[in-house]
Amino acid sequence: MEFGYFAQAFVPQFMLDEDPNAEHIRLMENLDFAVECDRNGIKYVWCPEHHFLTEYSHMPAPEVFLSFVAARTEQIHIGSAITNTTPPVNHPARVVERVAMLDHLSEGRFEFGTGRGSSTTEVFGFGIESLDLTTSMWDETITQFPKMWREGMYGPYDGTYFSMPQRNILPKPYTKPHPPMWVACGSPPTFAKAGAMGLGAFCFTTGDPRSLEPLIKAYKDAVANATPVGDYVNDNILCVTSGLCLEDREEAFDIATRINLHYYQSLVFHWLDNIPKPPGLPAWPEVIPSPTVDEIRAGADAGVLAIGDPEDNARMCQRYADIGCDQLVISPLTTTMTYETAVKSIELFGREVVPRFDKDPVHRTTRMREAAVGR
Repeated sequence: MEFGYFAQAFVPQFMLDEDPNAEHIRLMENLDFAVECDRNGIKYVWCPEHHFLTEYSHMPAPEVFLSFVAARTEQIHIGSAITNTTPPVNHPARVVERVAMLDHLSEGRFEFGTGRGSSTTEVFGFGIESLDLTTSMWDETITQFPKMWREGMYGPYDGTYFSMPQRNILPKPYTKPHPPMWVACGSPPTFAKAGAMGLGAFCFTTGDPRSLEPLIKAYKDAVANATPVGDYVNDNILCVTSGLCLEDREEAFDIATRINLHYYQSLVFHWLDNIPKPPGLPAWPEVIPSPTVDEIRAGADAGVLAIGDPEDNARMCQRYADIGCDQLVISPLTTTMTYETAVKSIELFGREVVPRFDKDPVHRTTRMREAAVGR
């Protein structure tokens, strides 16, 4: 199992109230932390595309952020999680151009994650009348990207949601035949759909890793017999969690009670109105209460929280590995832990936990692509 970092650009309002420059500080911390991940054996940094979602994510341009990450790192793969591929938000030809540019400038380290937007706030802001339309928009565009990357002319194309005359879309990818392709998944049918199309799958579900087991199985069953929409199968499933790894587990438990651990989760349910809300959820602006030390300790002991010492973190990582997760992505800066604590944590995690699970220096996505090219 490999590891990644999720750079969300979470900027809570109370931070802005304390320091009007907090947005800039948070963006730069996300960038700097990606560099620290590269130094400590983390193989991927993922960056979303979100619009208009105050506090939750001030990250509207993953291609800009990731270009800076690529320039300051050496090994880590840079990935969009996701690029919004609905034509009213991003014209497909412009998406293809940006992907190819990032692929060249990173010298083959770009990972192309796709999706359709995650809320009516975003979708309606670009003139799309219904969230339901975004599914068919994604269905149309995902089939066109590999065609646009191929040598020679693309088109003419006259589709439902976009059209364009015959054009040679440049540059062509540096990575042959093209960068790895992924898609964000939520409901069980989308996991099977992603697998059948040969796409890597992002899983953003929270809670006990065991709840993800049937979703991962649906994906793995489908990807085993995939007809890839791209030029090869990217058999990869990724899960996201929080993380705090310190030598003293009791210190980690105490810190975890003071970093607004559930504030970001409250924002998820506030903004992302395309996902079901659990019963008893506080109505915004009320937030899910922060856990107690005893609650965090119980979660660490049960292997459902990556909080504590290296053994606690490894126990939780093993649970993800056992259910078939190929990449576990941590997101420490979606809390308010200090940047210094986050760096201290990733250094220990990279030294003590990563080597237990990730024993191959080659990225899994690279192995998938090279195996297909070899065939």
